[in-house]
Amino acid sequence: MHGDILLIDQDEPRTYQEAVVSPDSEKWLEAMRSEMDSMYENQVWTLVDPPERVKPLGCKWVFKKKTDMDGNVQTHKGRLVIKGFRQIHGVGYDETFSPVAMFKSIRILLAIADAGKICKLQRSIYGLKQASRSWNLRFNDAIKEFGFIKNEDEPCVYKKVSGSTIIFLVLYVDDILIMGNDIPTLQSIKTWLGSCFSMKDLGEATYILGDKINRDRSRRLLGLSQGTYIDKILKRFNMEESKRGLLPMRHGISLSKEMCPSTPQERERMSKIPYASTIGSIIYAMLCTRPDVSYALSMTSRYQVDPGEGEEELSVKGYTDASFQTDKDDSRSQSGFVFCLNGGAVNWKSSKQSTVADSTTEAEYIAASEEAKETVWIKKFITELGVVPSISDAIEL
Repeated sequence: MHGDILLIDQDEPRTYQEAVVSPDSEKWLEAMRSEMDSMYENQVWTLVDPPERVKPLGCKWVFKKKTDMDGNVQTHKGRLVIKGFRQIHGVGYDETFSPVAMFKSIRILLAIADAGKICKLQRSIYGLKQASRSWNLRFNDAIKEFGFIKNEDEPCVYKKVSGSTIIFLVLYVDDILIMGNDIPTLQSIKTWLGSCFSMKDLGEATYILGDKINRDRSRRLLGLSQGTYIDKILKRFNMEESKRGLLPMRHGISLSKEMCPSTPQERERMSKIPYASTIGSIIYAMLCTRPDVSYALSMTSRYQVDPGEGEEELSVKGYTDASFQTDKDDSRSQSGFVFCLNGGAVNWKSSKQSTVADSTTEAEYIAASEEAKETVWIKKFITELGVVPSISDAIEL
C-alpha cells in the first residue's frame, strides 16, 4: 500500500501575505531572510535578461514549523519554491527519479542499533522536478569519496567499514541518520559532512521523520513511537476526547459495496465527512510504527472513492496468515505478514489477494508466497549490511 501524506498545520501561513500579518511575523520574516541568504551564499541564480519566447517559472514561499519529538516548536522555516508543475519535459528537465530510504530499512537498522531581470538558476532549487535527483547525485558522489559504499538493494543506505568499526548512514531526501559502534568516527563523519554541506547537527538521534526514538539503555531497548503525530491527527478530526478502543477494528465487522451511499442525499451527507483524509493520515502511522492497524486500514481504504551481556543472537522471524474470502464483493481473501528482528516488528503488510482462492489452504499458500518474496529482499538487504550473521540461515516463517 502506498500513499502520499500531506498534513497542514493550521498555524502555518499558506502565503507570504499571511506570514507577514501572522502573530509570528517576525520569525517568518527572519526565516525568509535566512533562506535568501542561503540562496545567495550558494549562488543559486544570476540575474539575466529574459530570453525571447520563454516564460520564466514563478515561485512561492512555503512555511513550516519544525518541532521536537514532543511537538514543541523549535524553528520557523521558510522555503522559496519554484512552481515546477509548469516545467516542460525535455525543455526544463529530463530525469527526475530520486530514491528515498524505505521505512522498513530504517527500522531494520535501528533494530541493529532587480526589475526587468529574471533569475537564471545555476543550481537546483526546491520545487524543480529534478531538484531531489540533483541533490541525491551530489550527496552520493560526496559520501562515496569519504569511503562509504551504497547498499545495492536500498540506494539510500550507506556503509563504511574500517577494521572493527562499522558505520551506517541513512539518507531521506536531506535528513540524515548516522549510527555506528565508534563515537569518534561518528564525530569525524559529522565534521566532514559539515565541511561539505551547510547542515545542522541535532546531536544524539531522538527522532527521525517525525517518529520518536525511544531508548532505554538500562534495559537495552530501542523503539519508535508516533504519539505526537497521532495526537495531531486526533485533534485535526476532533477526536482528541474520544474513548480509546482495545482493537483497531471490532470483531465481526464486514464491509461491502452495498454499504456505500446509494442516493444523492446519502452522498451529500458523506461528502462532508473527511473519510479519505482520515485514511491517508493513518497510512503514515501504519507504515512507520503501527502494524496492528494494517488489516483495518486495508479493509476501510477500499471504499474511499465512494465512501550486551547475555545477548541473544540477532535473527529474523517471519509470520504470515490468511483470512479466507473476507471480501464480500469479489470473494477474495486477505493476506498478512510481519517480520521481526531483535524483538521488534520491522516489516509488515496486510492486503487483499490478487486472485480468488478456492480453499483456505490455497489462501494460505498465496499469503506464504507473498511473504517468501519479501523474505528474499530482507535476506539480500541484511546480508549486505554484514552485521547479522544468522541471516545466512533460513528465515523461519
